[in-house]
Order: sequence, then structure tokens, then C-alpha cells
Amino acid sequence: MMKMKRMLALLLALVMCLALAACGGDTAADSSGGDASTGDTEDSAATPDTTEAGDADSDEVSTGGAQSYKVAIVQQMDHASLDEIRTAIEAELDAIAAEQGIEITYQSFSGQNDATVLSQIGSQVVSDGYDAVIPIATLAAQCMVTAVEDADIPVIYAAISYPDESGLTGIDYVTGVSDALNTAFILDMMLAQNPDVQTVGLLYSKSETNSARPIEEAKAYLDEAGIAYIESTGNTTDEILAAVTNLTDQVDAIFTPTDNVVMGAELAIYETLIEAGVPHYTGADSFVRNGAFTTCGVNYTELGAYVADMAIEVLQTGEIPEYHVMDGGIITVNTETAAALGIDYSAFAEMASTVVEVTTTED
Repeated sequence: MMKMKRMLALLLALVMCLALAACGGDTAADSSGGDASTGDTEDSAATPDTTEAGDADSDEVSTGGAQSYKVAIVQQMDHASLDEIRTAIEAELDAIAAEQGIEITYQSFSGQNDATVLSQIGSQVVSDGYDAVIPIATLAAQCMVTAVEDADIPVIYAAISYPDESGLTGIDYVTGVSDALNTAFILDMMLAQNPDVQTVGLLYSKSETNSARPIEEAKAYLDEAGIAYIESTGNTTDEILAAVTNLTDQVDAIFTPTDNVVMGAELAIYETLIEAGVPHYTGADSFVRNGAFTTCGVNYTELGAYVADMAIEVLQTGEIPEYHVMDGGIITVNTETAAALGIDYSAFAEMASTVVEVTTTED
């Protein structure tokens, strides 16, 4: 059954990444980078910029003991969570190059949450001879797996909550890091802060594979607790705004898992939720830094560094390990949002060893 689910997931990715690419026209991928030795930066999709970390005398680019590696970092879309991961990957690649005295050239691409663009990036990764690709988020990973299948390029993904359900397990050139969510614990936090919650809003995108399992887990939890819930969904920022408007006068709190579409809309919705007096419990600290009330999850900077370490280890050893699940357990609270909502979150101190307090930023 699991094998069949993986095959179906990859078949869906193949249809999205190849069929959409066929009708994608001349859409160009965004790329970013620079030369670490000069600090110069250029923006070009046709000739993407690269960043070189470390000094090496050898121009050889291969696996297994090479002194130079060329890595593609493919971000599904631009928003705070994925930006944080990408920045951490780049910083760790720089650190590894300096520590080991090797050259690591990396290029970062943005797929704009578009399978057509991601497919084009995948083709470029193959044609430009990258040694490894690090996709960030599920659709990016699925498209890269499809693109490099016959190219002998390892895929080391970042922030895939449920790799098995995304068709990313059992493939001999694929590994990475999962940010699987502890849904029950976040709902425990909700009830610890307000035991009188009667109705919970479930805000998510049906296009996000990462959201499917935690939403089902949330429904089961709330059913068992005898708490009502209302689902409200959207696939664009405007649709998420409408979904929030639909919820605010019907619910006592809102739960969102590690959903990229909602994360992309968080800065647009958090003030509406504050004005309505509805706390937003979410799946990642980047939501909270963009105005949501709280989360308990992984540290995405640590996740990005772990992925970078894994990618270089794969290149140096030629071995593909099993995927790794990052430890969570860090509660993050937006103190400005808490104050605006009049919420006392002191109960959280007894639920986790670390409670991180942040304020709203637009990064």
C-alpha cells in the first residue's frame, strides 16, 4: 500500500512538472546569488548567479573526495519560513567550505510556487551539471526528483513534513529532512491557554500536501475533545483573506499547520485576526514572526544547517542515508500579538523547556 501511495504521489508530481512545463511558454525562473570573493551580485535567469564559498586549487567537480562542488538550492516560493531555511543552507555551505578548505559553488532559485517554473529549473539543474540539488518544500522536491531521475544527481530536500505521503521515500538518490508537526501538542497549547474553547477554525490550503495529515489529526483530536471545528481553505493570498473573514465571527481560535500558502499570506491576515480577537496557532515560528500568536515546532535555521551538512556528506561519501526528522519542542510566542489579544501565555512555560518570545517583522 505504501509503495502504491508513493507511486501515485510521484505520478501526480510528474503530471504537474512535465505537463505544465509543456504549456509554460517562456516563463523564467528567479535566481539569486553572488560571488563571495567580490560581493558582486547580478540578476539573470538565463545565466544564473553563483556564490563560491572557500578557496580551492582544483576545478574538479565530482563526488567522492572532490575539492569542488556545485549545488542548486531550489526554493518552492518566497516567504519567511522558506527564506529562513535557504539563508541557513547558504550560511552553512559557506562555513563548511571555510572549515574544510574546499570550494562550494551554490545557486539559489525560486520556483514561485509554480510547477512550470520548477520544471524549468529542474531542467537547468541537469543541463548545467550541478552535483546536488537541495529543494525546499514539497512541490519543489517532487519536481526536482522527476527532473534529475536519469542524471545521477542526488536530491537532499528540506522541510517535507511527510516524505512518505509525498512520494519521496524508497528512491535511491533521494533523502532529506522532515519538519513533521506535533499537531496534538499545539492543540494542547490552545486548550491550556483557553480551556473554554468551543469552536476552532482550521485554516489551510488543499493544494498543500504538508497540510493534509495534520488537518486530519486536528479533526480527530477535536472530535475526541468534543470541540466543534470549521474548515476554511484557499489557494491564493486573496482566497486565504476571504477564508479568514469567513472564520473570524464563528471561532474562538484558528489552527494552521506548516502550510506554505497560508504562510505567504500571514502578514496580510494577522491584523484582521487580532482585531477579531482570534489567536492563530500555527505550524512554524516564521508564522509567529509575521504576526501569528504562537507555535511549537522546529527551528528552521537549525533545519537548514542540518540539510546543508547532509548534502555535503552525501557528495563526499556517495551514500544516501534515510531521511531525518528534526526535533521540535520549541514554543514561540509573538508578544505584540499576545498583548493585543490580551492573552496570558504563562501556562506555556510548563509545557516546554524553551519559550521564545518574538515580535512581528516583515521578513
